[in-house]
Amino acid sequence: MTTTAGTESPVSVLTTGLDTRVAALRALYEDLHAHPELSFQEVRTAGVIAAHLRTQGWTVSEGVGGTGVVGVLDNGAGPVVLLRADMDGLPVREETGLPYASVRTGIDAEGTVVPVMHACGHDMHVTCLLGATAQLAAHREGWHGTVVAVFQPAEEVGGAPAMIADGFLERFPRAQVCLGQHVQPAPVGFVGTRPGAVMVAADNLRILLHGRGGHGSAPELTVDPIVLAAAVVLRLQTVVSREVGASERAVVTVGSIHAGTKENIIPDTAELRITIRTETPAVRARVLAAVERIVRAESAASGAVEEPEITVINTFPVTVNDPDATATVLGALTETFGDQRVFTLPQPFNGSEDFSTFGTALEVPSVFWHFGGADPAAFAGLDIADLLADGLPDTIPVNHSPRYAPVPEPTIQIGVTALLAAASPWLCGA
Repeated sequence: MTTTAGTESPVSVLTTGLDTRVAALRALYEDLHAHPELSFQEVRTAGVIAAHLRTQGWTVSEGVGGTGVVGVLDNGAGPVVLLRADMDGLPVREETGLPYASVRTGIDAEGTVVPVMHACGHDMHVTCLLGATAQLAAHREGWHGTVVAVFQPAEEVGGAPAMIADGFLERFPRAQVCLGQHVQPAPVGFVGTRPGAVMVAADNLRILLHGRGGHGSAPELTVDPIVLAAAVVLRLQTVVSREVGASERAVVTVGSIHAGTKENIIPDTAELRITIRTETPAVRARVLAAVERIVRAESAASGAVEEPEITVINTFPVTVNDPDATATVLGALTETFGDQRVFTLPQPFNGSEDFSTFGTALEVPSVFWHFGGADPAAFAGLDIADLLADGLPDTIPVNHSPRYAPVPEPTIQIGVTALLAAASPWLCGA
């Protein structure tokens, strides 16, 4: 941490005693990791969060947007700062081998029993924000204003819009800036963000293909939706390779395909679930049109008995960082961690977020950054410049992998410090 000789930085004040809190935060992290819950089902998680906030002295509201928790700490006149963490797990079977690995299952929106894992680091986000709220409550002498701590359900599947729809804007102090972060499979110590687009837009679709079922021994009497689905999947691979320019960015992924119940029965229908990631409105419109065109054309080519059904599951815009607020946050992070650990990202991440929903609804600046949570030993021989230019090595488990889990230390301490540092220009200003 960089300070002027003979002075103590605001972040130093806010992080006083954090070292002694890390052991308890690690225990909290391991507990959350072992008990993940699916989107909009985060009942236990919300209860743990609310209990910690009340113990710290925050005013707590539960059930916001379903299972969301909001804590408010008023510390006199001054700016209002929103800090956000997401808290849902994913339907993934954990393969980390950790002693606190999840063995839990849940029931998804379709009524299917699925394994559940914190495969995207949201348990780390909750832990870091609860660490930051504890530090803010313990060091009121070091800041002024109001902090709104948002623990959001269902990231990327509608949690932020649900909280807004539940009266968030009217029920809680209106923030002047919204701040959030996400742990990534980069080396511990890495912190990165950028002005403008920092994560891309997402469109998630459900496609129901209609065939005509029958006996597996007589396919000539059927319209096989599985063959149709296979044709759609293969043809969709040409959208990015043949309809998106080399200087443009897009991703089309078929993440789920379901059809049939038995090897000798040709089913009536097949279902695909697709995620589309784009950076600009023009590319988004082009890709969406191409996907629909291909689905309808392949259905017609297969002699489908009905038109395919294309349903939007959810959609999120590009996550955009306000340039001025981002410069302020980058300055605070650099002062705290040093310019060898804080980076301006060369381009947006291909992942998507609904965090910007808060800033858009409030009509205020928002800033979102990424911080590393992977063991640096796994990156031997590489530096950050290599990673930014070439991407991660294939040996590094990434978010949504069954083998992904941030290392608790020193990731927790860095994540807590990053939140406090990012908020300090507003909370610790004159």
